[in-house]
Amino acid sequence: MTGPDAPSQPAPPALPGPPPLPSAAPSAGREAEPPASPSLAAELVRTRCRSCGSQLAFAPGTRALECVACRARVEIVHGAGEAVDEHAYDAWLATGAAPVAHASGQALACDGCGATTHGTDLSVACQFCGGHLVVAAPVDGVVEPEAVVPFAVAGDAARDAFRTWVRSRWFAPGALKRVGDTESLHGTYVPHWTFDADTTSQWSGQRGDAYYVTVGDGENRRTERRVRWTPVAGTTRRAFDDVLVPASTLVPERDLDRLGPWRLERAAPYRPEYLAGYATARYDVDPPHGLERAKDEMAPVIRGDVELAIGGDEQRVHGISTAYAAVMFKLVLLPLWIATYVYAGKQWQVMVNANTAEVVGQRPYSPWRITLAVLAGLAVVAAVVVWYLTTQGSTG
Repeated sequence: MTGPDAPSQPAPPALPGPPPLPSAAPSAGREAEPPASPSLAAELVRTRCRSCGSQLAFAPGTRALECVACRARVEIVHGAGEAVDEHAYDAWLATGAAPVAHASGQALACDGCGATTHGTDLSVACQFCGGHLVVAAPVDGVVEPEAVVPFAVAGDAARDAFRTWVRSRWFAPGALKRVGDTESLHGTYVPHWTFDADTTSQWSGQRGDAYYVTVGDGENRRTERRVRWTPVAGTTRRAFDDVLVPASTLVPERDLDRLGPWRLERAAPYRPEYLAGYATARYDVDPPHGLERAKDEMAPVIRGDVELAIGGDEQRVHGISTAYAAVMFKLVLLPLWIATYVYAGKQWQVMVNANTAEVVGQRPYSPWRITLAVLAGLAVVAAVVVWYLTTQGSTG
């Protein structure tokens, strides 16, 4: 489960405006147009500073919005009974909710320039003036986030993590280490599902118990290891909590896995103010598909429990049938910095976990350095072989 507040940190430098998710095409049907009728506009979070009229953005490591110009702050206040709740999966399924792809978009009217942006994002930048647009009310038929892990790593710290990552790359061209900064740095929240489940698994298999026998005569006499197999069957139970799976296909899952683990204990009850200044796409993986992915994550853990229950020195698992009960789920938003840098005339992308500062990214390789490393390895092997042959010859 999730909960405690993140620690406070000193006021960060000015935050960049919220760009769209990198490497992702704009949401279908999104367009910018002149001022539209107020009746078309979704309810938005106020992101204008009352002191100077500039933009408010969530300040990493705090529980406040901060003006990017005058540094005035507005605290994000949670109600006394506000908590991170979860949904009963069977009850949600019984509502017959349509796939999220069928849900409507919204018209977001910028309170700065008056332009209207159409789309499905929870937060986005105005395409005319860069104003921070954050949807305040959920769309019918769409699961609303229950939790958000706020940005804890500020933009400057993310850039420092990037520089450290660049300088520690093996087999990278020497010039790469002189790349001193990112060309761009964008903050985004990536939606994820968490699933809880009580599992009961019926299984069958064989238990292998090792024993040793002496065989052969004379010089051929030796001890052999053998295994005695016994059919077994049984039941194992396990409760899973907060099995995390991506709810978006906009960022490759393999990269999100490498960026983990995520500090879910730092999650706060969802408030749209946390999204101010960052891009947040609506989830595009529906809960049923998310649950199947979560079951894939549970499967090796269940198999390990079965092998432990079989016991013995070796185990053979013939079959496992698992029932899932008390399935609960929620939508949680996880923070990510997306950076791009230029090397040899090409753009490369790096991601920084804005929760832990873990870095994952694309990088060039130096063919010459790899070749030299291979040749050096072969030289060492050849030297060892020559030494061995020389030693054997001298002792013979």
